[in-house]
Amino acid sequence: MRIAVLGAGAWGTALALNFAARHQVVLWTWQTEHAAAMLSTRENTAFLPGQALPAALNVTANLATALQGADLALIATPMAGLRSTATQLAELHPALPFLWVCKGLEAGSGLLPHQAVAAVHPTARHHCGALTGPSFADEVARGLPAAVTIASVDATFAEAMARALHGPRLRLYANDDIVGAEVGGAVKNVMAIATGICDGLGLGLNARAALMTRGLVEITRFGVALGARPETFMGLAGMGDLILTCTGDLSRNRRVGLALATGKSLVDIQRDLGHVAEGVPTAREVAQRALTMGVDMPITATVCDVLDGKLSAHSAVERLMTRDPKHE
Repeated sequence: MRIAVLGAGAWGTALALNFAARHQVVLWTWQTEHAAAMLSTRENTAFLPGQALPAALNVTANLATALQGADLALIATPMAGLRSTATQLAELHPALPFLWVCKGLEAGSGLLPHQAVAAVHPTARHHCGALTGPSFADEVARGLPAAVTIASVDATFAEAMARALHGPRLRLYANDDIVGAEVGGAVKNVMAIATGICDGLGLGLNARAALMTRGLVEITRFGVALGARPETFMGLAGMGDLILTCTGDLSRNRRVGLALATGKSLVDIQRDLGHVAEGVPTAREVAQRALTMGVDMPITATVCDVLDGKLSAHSAVERLMTRDPKHE
C-alpha cells in the first residue's frame, strides 16, 4: 500500500516510520524548510529527534506530490489543521480513503473530528475514519508494542484498514462507534490535565485513582449524550487512552497539569512545551457543549477555570472534594 502521511509532527513521523517497514510511505510537511532539513539530516529533529528516517521513506513539502498514486492518506496535523487538510483532500483527491489521528474538539465550533471533516468533505463518509487509542509517538517510533483503534461509521472500511495497517508491533482493532472513539480521545486529554495537577500537588495515588475513575464516568456521560455506546469507553479509545495519558510522563497534557500545580502561567507552560497540548482548547469546547446539552462535567469545568486563571490549583482540588456526596 502507498500511504501519504500528511503532517510531520511527532505522531505523523512516528506512524510514517512504523508503516514504512511494510508499505511505501511519503511524509508531507507544509513547511519547505522543514522538508529540506529532514531530507538533509534524515531525521525530524524538530519534533522527533533521535529517530533516523529510513532511505525508503520519502519526504516532501508538495501536497500534490505526496498524494500522487496514494492508496490512503493519514492526516496527522493537530486538530486545528484537520478541516483545512480535509478540504484540500476533497479538492485534490476526493475519492482517496483517509484517516485522521488528531484528538479533540474543533476550537470555535465544538465539533468532533468526523463532524469537522463532514462539513468540508461530505462524500468521504464511507471511506474515512479515526485512528486513536493509547499511543505515545516516541514509543511507536522505537517499535515498542502498542494497540490502537480505527473507528469509522462504516464497519467494513474500519475492518479493511485495520487489516491493512496491522503490524507485529502495532496492533489495530476496528470499531464502528466513531463518536465514542473520538470523545474518548478528546476528553481524556482534559482529564490528564486534571491528573497532572493532582500529582503536581503531591496528593497521592489514592487521589489519582479517584480522579481517573470519576473522569471516566464524566467522559462516558458526555459521550453517551452525543450518541456513543457506553462499552466503547471500556476499550482502547476510552479507558486505555485515559490510563496512558493520565499516568505517562510523555503526555503533554499531563505535563500542563504538573506545571499548573506549581503556579506557572498557561502562556509560559505552552511556550515551554513546544508542542500542541490538545486538552487546553478541548477543555473549553467540551465544557461549552456539555453546558448546552445539560451534561454535568465538574472535573472539566474545574480544569477550565484553572486554565482561565479563575481558580488556583489548590482551590480546584478543594472545590472537587467538597462537592455533595452522590451515588456512584
